[in-house]
Amino acid sequence: MKTEIIPIGNSKGIRIPKAVLEECGFNGTVNLEVKNGRLIVSKGRKPREGWDEALERSMQKHGAPELIWPENMQDDFDKDWTCPQQHR
Repeated sequence: MKTEIIPIGNSKGIRIPKAVLEECGFNGTVNLEVKNGRLIVSKGRKPREGWDEALERSMQKHGAPELIWPENMQDDFDKDWTCPQQHR
């Protein structure tokens, strides 16, 4: 398929037919990448998309991670500290 590069304000753009957008599942944001002189357009991802699945796969492979801050960890600050009452 051929299309022309057209002016859009101070930039340039291309028109992508609706059928192509639907077939690719594009809507909203897309990613642009240039490789070997080719422009690659791919679906945009939401921030942190796939992190839950990646963590699950990692835990299945390596086991659950140890706590970064264990619950039984105490220091001098903790021994006298109490939670202040919230104002109602």
